[in-house]
Amino acid sequence: MKDDFFKYQAQTTPHPLAMEISHAKGSYIYDTNNKPYLDFVAGVSACPLGHSHPRVVSAIKTQIDKYLHVMVYGEYIQKPAVDLCELLAKNLPNSLEKTYLVNSGTEAIEGALKLARRATGRTEIIAAHSAYHGNTMGSLSLMDFEERKAPFRPLLPEISHITFNNEAHLKHITTKTACVILETIQGGAGFIEPKNNYLQKVRERCNEVGALLILDEIQPGIGRTGKLFGFENYNCIPDILVTGKGLGGGLPIGAFTASTKLMETLKDNPKLGHITTFGGNPVIASAALVTLQEIIESDLMSQTLEKEQLIRTHLKHPLINEIRGKGLMLAAMLPSAEIVNQLILNAQDNGLILFWLLFEPKAIRITPPLTISNDEIIKGCGIIIEVLNSILVK
Repeated sequence: MKDDFFKYQAQTTPHPLAMEISHAKGSYIYDTNNKPYLDFVAGVSACPLGHSHPRVVSAIKTQIDKYLHVMVYGEYIQKPAVDLCELLAKNLPNSLEKTYLVNSGTEAIEGALKLARRATGRTEIIAAHSAYHGNTMGSLSLMDFEERKAPFRPLLPEISHITFNNEAHLKHITTKTACVILETIQGGAGFIEPKNNYLQKVRERCNEVGALLILDEIQPGIGRTGKLFGFENYNCIPDILVTGKGLGGGLPIGAFTASTKLMETLKDNPKLGHITTFGGNPVIASAALVTLQEIIESDLMSQTLEKEQLIRTHLKHPLINEIRGKGLMLAAMLPSAEIVNQLILNAQDNGLILFWLLFEPKAIRITPPLTISNDEIIKGCGIIIEVLNSILVK
């Protein structure tokens, strides 16, 4: 299987981890030798209920027996998609009332950018330095990492950048600005939280000049920070909310949510302002619905903050300089990229899955399923400490 993987499947890096997967359940992934790996990554935050959660699996099976894809998005009324959008609206501020379902986080970003330009009639878009919003052409345009952008130019024009948490840069948001797009917590940059009411101040500046605020909750959303959405921690309501990853419970999904007034601009002049074939797919919407229900109805969100403290308690080591983030969106900061590489690779050998962050080479990602047990957290932290001890001895 490994030979075929390299021969037939396109690769994203020269050196993929290339673990051969047999099955996954709960907090564990199993390779084809039936070796268990405790998962501290959750599919890069995409599996908030862990692997093969019985409620998610049951919803998928039930829907499969009814129907799969029947029509392009928005033409037929399909109960799983309607119920999902309704549940989102009931658990969001009143201004975030209508959701457009798509296939991935990056497609949701594309839709949000189009919506902002269409609704405002403006063209300038402001993003943050070290931001990551996806890898399609519009999302890639928001990045300021020239090494990644240069081979694909020309990209979207009229994109400028401000520094996250730098209040002096808010003056760059003007009456020419269609939207400001920010991650509620910067992910690829190293799980950097907003400080000193930064998001509120961005919100106020957008209000002053008539720009829209888009918050990217693709990573912080769906209970990962102890609230259903990360922005609830920072007293800032966006005009457009973007989510994905964890919303699907392990299946591919994206969504952008706004007021009815804003969202109406996509359906006429021109018609089909945004269109997708598989967005709102009934099987995926069924999985997303029960995932959202489980997180809302259970105590998983409050547990998330308790589990954060457990991780912080058990991850104290001379090589760990800092733990950034909130809830179960955490990044342990190490002295060098070399130590990060050693830790991630050696931890996998010892049955623990960790992963890198996109732009911050000194960070390891710790984003386990919200359903992970306290014992599993302690076990995983123990493996990290053991590996770091072996590195320290060297």
